Amino acid sequence: MKSQCLEIVRQKCESCKGCALAKTRNNVVFSDGNPSTAKIVLIGEAPGEMEDEMGMPFVGRAGQLLDEFLAEAGISRQNDLYIINTVKCRPPENRVPTDEEKSSCRKFLDAQIDIIKPDAIVLCGATALKSFVELDKKQTISKVRGKWMSVTVDGVEYKAMTIFHPSYLLRNHSMEEGSPRRLMQQDLAEIKNSVLADKVISETKELVFA
Repeated sequence: MKSQCLEIVRQKCESCKGCALAKTRNNVVFSDGNPSTAKIVLIGEAPGEMEDEMGMPFVGRAGQLLDEFLAEAGISRQNDLYIINTVKCRPPENRVPTDEEKSSCRKFLDAQIDIIKPDAIVLCGATALKSFVELDKKQTISKVRGKWMSVTVDGVEYKAMTIFHPSYLLRNHSMEEGSPRRLMQQDLAEIKNSVLADKVISETKELVFA
């Protein structure tokens, strides 16, 4: 049922000409993951060059790094996550999407969340965070990441956490205590333990009683 509803949204999205990005895209980048099993919606910024070519989110260098961190944390990209972006078309030169572009695409973003009804939302990077939360000048992603908060979509509250965007981690290679990469590990571990705890218990029982 979820897949059928999402397919309707996808078709509308692929024919959308609501902003100028429709003129320059190669492909609409709608989603990745299994809507039937996903407990987490992960929201990124916008498609990049590779994503635009392949029609799938997080497949470039940043996406490959994200996959590594997810695998290390024991989070399945294909089963635990439903991955989307704030906008579905690539902004030229990979620039940050404008407020107008995000506003034009927001109906698709909200529809995806409404259909999935996740146990949690992961906001990947500052653009995704600012799409749901108003920040003052003193609030940076470094200060708000790793903390559970509440976001509202169409009147429904969801618990959410902000994590670093993997493109930021590409520029920060340190694994020292307190480094962005170590903090990413900690945040994903918290997400796994908090949201996927039932899955961990179930898998443990299967091993014990196999």
